[in-house]
Amino acid sequence: MITVVSDTHSTSGHELSGRPLDAVREADLVVHAGDFTTEAALDAFDAASERLIAVHGNNATAGVRERLPSAQSFEVDGVRFALTHREEGGSVGLELFGRQRGADVVVFGHSHRHAVRDTGEVTLLNPGSHARPRGNLPTHAELRPDGEALAGQVQTRDGSLVEEFRVER
Repeated sequence: MITVVSDTHSTSGHELSGRPLDAVREADLVVHAGDFTTEAALDAFDAASERLIAVHGNNATAGVRERLPSAQSFEVDGVRFALTHREEGGSVGLELFGRQRGADVVVFGHSHRHAVRDTGEVTLLNPGSHARPRGNLPTHAELRPDGEALAGQVQTRDGSLVEEFRVER
């Protein structure tokens, strides 16, 4: 399982509770789309995760910026991901960012609001914020292999299903 989170905005820890905490602990891979804020929060995520792939966000301290890139690409089970905190140009900018990296999925954060959109070229995925939702639902995303696809779900802190989606390989 892949657990996707973003926008922790913590100065001390991972701020995980409920289903997001369980999902991070159960995941083979945790993807964080930025804004840990401090190295203590980054270290807490790293300690809670079996494997962590992350980028820094616009609120990262210098120490976090030194440890994490602003963007990166990776592949899991035949699906190519492009990861960033935010990209200028909204959905078009994010789609271009993904296409330039040959991605099937672009994971991003910044808005603290979950979003899933299939553009026909790439799937845009914002998991929302599990810790600081700013008036939105506190959410994260989970992806699991399902035949020739990854089956995805956006869930709330209590584990309620918000949205389902699929990413074809």
